[in-house]
Amino acid sequence: MHTPALTRQRVYDPVLRLIHAWNALMVVLLLVSSQLAALLQHDWPVPALWRLHLWCGYLLFLGLTARLTWGLAGPRHARLTELWQPAAWLKALRERRFFVPPRRFGHHPPATLGYVGFYALAWLMVITGLGLAAIDQGVGPLYFVLGYDFLRTDWFRRPHDWLEELILAYVLLHLAALVLHERWHGVPMAQAMVSGYQYLQSERKDNDGQSNPT
Repeated sequence: MHTPALTRQRVYDPVLRLIHAWNALMVVLLLVSSQLAALLQHDWPVPALWRLHLWCGYLLFLGLTARLTWGLAGPRHARLTELWQPAAWLKALRERRFFVPPRRFGHHPPATLGYVGFYALAWLMVITGLGLAAIDQGVGPLYFVLGYDFLRTDWFRRPHDWLEELILAYVLLHLAALVLHERWHGVPMAQAMVSGYQYLQSERKDNDGQSNPT
């Protein structure tokens, strides 16, 4: 019999964790503010909700820019190259196994496809949101190109709404995956972006001195 054991290592640096928390908070605020505004329609808090939505969009733009910058200049596990792992994606597709236990420290190779997809969606959502801000409110960096150009509203509004739904679906799947990894694979995942430590299943010697993988 072997005893399950975990080994840990500090993987994620403080800057990466701060950027992750910033972007996660902005995404949540964007989703909540838009959903509430759509639900309340013409009630009095709606203008304030849309102002909050606009400013969170600006702040998400800053957060995504910071993540891109840190992905080029940061330490190993923050690098964009850590997220670009097409060989692992193809292997997972061939074997039809994406939800496997992590085997090494750093971003989970099959899951990096989802992370790259999220950042692509987030950038598109921010760009379409900036377009709508220029068209509807005459503000933002795209004002001089699209300011009050209402004929182009549908170019941005429909894609922006679709992207919002996709981002919401990603958030729910991401949270579910964290919970299932912990329950099925016995590895604490959710705390990694808080503490910076990542855990993997390790080996522990039995009473007879033999080493067994967990």
